[in-house]
Amino acid sequence: MTDRAFFVHEQGICESPHIGQGTRIWAFAHVLPGAVIGADCNICDHVFIENDVVIGNDVTIKSGVQLWDGLRLGNRVFVGPNATFTNDRFPRSKEYPEAFLLTTVEDGASIGANATILPGIIIGRQAMIGAG
Repeated sequence: MTDRAFFVHEQGICESPHIGQGTRIWAFAHVLPGAVIGADCNICDHVFIENDVVIGNDVTIKSGVQLWDGLRLGNRVFVGPNATFTNDRFPRSKEYPEAFLLTTVEDGASIGANATILPGIIIGRQAMIGAG
C-alpha cells in the first residue's frame, strides 16, 4: 500500500513529487524530478518526461512518447503513440542552447500517432494534428 495519491507501476520510475491525484504512470515510463503532471492523467508505457515539462489535467500520453524540456501541455490533451516533440531547431552533439524553445499544446488538442512537432510553436485549443 502507498500513501501517494497517484499510481506508478512497479517498473516505472517517477522522480517528481509534482504529480496530481489519480494520475497513472505505467511500466518503463520515466518522469524526471522537475516535471509537473496534473490530476487524472494516463502516462503509458515507455514514456520519458524531462524536467522542464508541465502537463495539465486529464491528459493522455500514449506509448513511446518523449516530452522534452520546454513543453507545455494543457488540460485534456491527447498525444498519440510515438508522436515526437523537438526542442532545438539547430541540434548539434554536445552543443546546447541557452534556453530551449517553448512549445505549447493548448486545452483539448489531439496529436496523432507518429506526428512530429517542431519547437517553438503553439497548437491551439481543440486542434487535431493528423497521424504521421
